[in-house]
Amino acid sequence: MLTEKLTLASQSPRPAELLAAVGWPFEAIAANIDESLHSGEDAVTYVQRLARTKAETIAARGGSSLVLGADTTVVVDNEILGQPEDDDDARRMLKLLSGRWHEVVTGVALIVGAKAVVDYETTRVRFAELTEKEIDWYVASGEPKGKAGAYGIQGKAALFISEIAGDYFNVVGLPVRLVFEMSDKL
Repeated sequence: MLTEKLTLASQSPRPAELLAAVGWPFEAIAANIDESLHSGEDAVTYVQRLARTKAETIAARGGSSLVLGADTTVVVDNEILGQPEDDDDARRMLKLLSGRWHEVVTGVALIVGAKAVVDYETTRVRFAELTEKEIDWYVASGEPKGKAGAYGIQGKAALFISEIAGDYFNVVGLPVRLVFEMSDKL
């Protein structure tokens, strides 16, 4: 299905960069949905709900035959770490991740007409022990803004990653292999 143009229900640059890198033609349209966590919702349910809602929102507008919604979050000790609210929140998140394993979970939804498939990918990532100086340097770089868990593995935070188990592209923001596999189900 790589020849079929899709609509990416997001304006996030990372999924767009990955789709472009694999040569999948697409257009990106922001879904602008409420991304609030529901009471009692676990990470998988949360990201799958958001991915499906994004895809459904754009599919309801008509146009593209194939719509992709995706949402990524970071989980440590069952705490969901979305995008940091400010620099202090980014510091808090980075301290939580320091020297520890965490999970990056991405929900993916593909919709074409009345058919939909929803799935998710989980990747485990271990941070090195971070000093206060390293955390301050990284937060001052501005890179944590707009990123789940307050870091971007494809940027300066690559210096902090000591181990990864699973799909690297999932951590960047879109498990492209999963998307490809899901497209064959429609």
